[in-house]
Amino acid sequence: MWPVRPEFVPDPALSRDEMETLQHDIAAAANFSDDSEDDSQRPTPEEAPIVAGVDQAFDDETATSALVIMQSGEVIERVHATEPTEIPYIPGLLSFREGGAILSAFKELETEPDVVLVDGSGRIHFREAGLATHIGVTLDIPTVGVAKSLLCGQPRRSLSEPLPEGTRVAIEADGDVTAPEGTVIGHAVQTRQYNSDSRYINPLYVSPGHQVSAETAADIVESQSSEYKLPEPTRLADSYAGELTRR
Repeated sequence: MWPVRPEFVPDPALSRDEMETLQHDIAAAANFSDDSEDDSQRPTPEEAPIVAGVDQAFDDETATSALVIMQSGEVIERVHATEPTEIPYIPGLLSFREGGAILSAFKELETEPDVVLVDGSGRIHFREAGLATHIGVTLDIPTVGVAKSLLCGQPRRSLSEPLPEGTRVAIEADGDVTAPEGTVIGHAVQTRQYNSDSRYINPLYVSPGHQVSAETAADIVESQSSEYKLPEPTRLADSYAGELTRR
């Protein structure tokens, strides 16, 4: 798979202001709903969707992006790519550090997924253009952001206490987000929880990247979860990326 919108390919040589301007343009081009210009490519209800999980691992000054493609619970393809990380981690600008390796890995794919689960934020982002949105718009493919921490936005209710398994709490835009205040930009999704008073599992922060709504993004993550906190495609991508860097 190659970029459909090459003008959005992340360029780490841009200045910070130029990166943020590009993110505004990406957010304007993103579709945070379930409507697509070409629904003919969507799987029918009888077909199991092909789901890609994306995760990264780092070694010195390189990023290795791993893609694991699954259908009906089975791995059907794995690919990876390694690229230099030319800038340090900057909150809100993750895609300019990691996006190059991810797009290089997509170029190795033979299978076109129906949806991509990205280890990172989608619309839960200051400018509504997190890593999942940046990749989704650039490739013009449905994407979902699956983050382990909340970058911005306001939960509709407190998350200070452990959530029961199966709970989802809407994350709304606040003054830190360019979306109108109160817009649901994602959900805290509790995929798994311990049956214990002494330990607990934090929720995932799930948001639409491109061509999916906030509700559908949460539905997809829940449907791809098994006995672990992470959805299986991203869990296996995380394991694969770690395996590659250890080599």
